[in-house]
Amino acid sequence: MNLSPLAKRRLKRFKSNKRAFFSLIIFTAFFLLSLFAEFIANDKPIILIYEGKLYFPVLAEYPETEFGGIFETEADYKDPFMLEKIKGSFVIWTPVRFSYNTIRYDTSEPPPTPPTWENPLGLDNHGRDVFARLLYGFRLSVLFGFILTILSSVIGVCIGALQGYYGGRIDLFGQRFIEIWSGIPLFYLLILASGIFRPGFWHLLLIMTLFSWTHLIGVVRAEFLKGRNLEYVQAAKVLGVKDRVIMFRHILPNALISAMTFLPFILSGSIGTLTSLDFLGLGMPPGTPSIGELLAAGKSNLHAPWLGISAFAVLSGMLSLLVFVGEGLRDALDPRAIQGR
Repeated sequence: MNLSPLAKRRLKRFKSNKRAFFSLIIFTAFFLLSLFAEFIANDKPIILIYEGKLYFPVLAEYPETEFGGIFETEADYKDPFMLEKIKGSFVIWTPVRFSYNTIRYDTSEPPPTPPTWENPLGLDNHGRDVFARLLYGFRLSVLFGFILTILSSVIGVCIGALQGYYGGRIDLFGQRFIEIWSGIPLFYLLILASGIFRPGFWHLLLIMTLFSWTHLIGVVRAEFLKGRNLEYVQAAKVLGVKDRVIMFRHILPNALISAMTFLPFILSGSIGTLTSLDFLGLGMPPGTPSIGELLAAGKSNLHAPWLGISAFAVLSGMLSLLVFVGEGLRDALDPRAIQGR
């Protein structure tokens, strides 16, 4: 991949910021690990060889009758009956043999229970493994934040570009509409929505996208207001170049440089908003692996401090890494810093 000299200088400057560079590496490593959460924490084997046949229970569902059982339903590999059936077979289990929704009924005391070797972060108030729920919840939060950031950024960039390039009444009415739209309380709408239907991943994403697209409008609008008066843009207009070509080929690349510095902060804000909604019971459906739900469980069970401490450590660490990356990206893309080197 051939990079321009300016891009190389920006990349070098970002790498020179050790805190931001290593934060990006650590966050990326944790996110990639979470994408394979089913192979890390699961109550199903990764590989099972039964009577000479190869099975991948993590990837596919197999009926109980496939392993000498009675029922046609999916095999429950944590059932003592099934464990006895596959005893002596070649089995590779996940490092943590509990999924996010696995409930332990064989505990010596009622949940929540403190950390043990089997459950390194303990069990929550429903008897589910805290580590597994944090792992799956981390993946859900980051994926939700990524999708919300991309959708809201695309909408915001497009609207900001239209306002800044054309100006006049489009810009005037657009700004007044944004002022009104930004004043609508999102939490009240979610409370009303939760009374009508139970929000799921996509319902919640749609509602939050409708009220999150205003973040980048200001910076993109300012860049287009400045860029439309530059000489090369005026020359392109005189030559008859279409407006959409001027906007997306000549002005937008410069505007995106400024917009990119806000993306890590928008991502961290999206994750924080989802966590807050889950904490209040307005987010994902009950049972969904959620950091906010685990924080709420810790609040309701103060005698089990490992719940709140674990969720807080994961959330604060994740948001801190994103803030450090955002600061490094902002410094690397600062034109004054590039010119001063």
